Amino acid sequence: MKPSRTLVLILPLLTSMLSSCEAIAGIFKAGMGFGIFIVVAVIIAIIAIVIRVNKKKA
Repeated sequence: MKPSRTLVLILPLLTSMLSSCEAIAGIFKAGMGFGIFIVVAVIIAIIAIVIRVNKKKA
């Protein structure tokens, strides 16, 4: 049985879409981790500044 021409054209297209979706998902996961790291770093910096300002007042 010979595969139809549309199947031969559509199958590689679907395969490439799935792999690109996985790549995008990996990028977003890495981006989310980096974003969380940045937020935590900013919060720590703000706390450090508040502590320094309070020490200078005392």
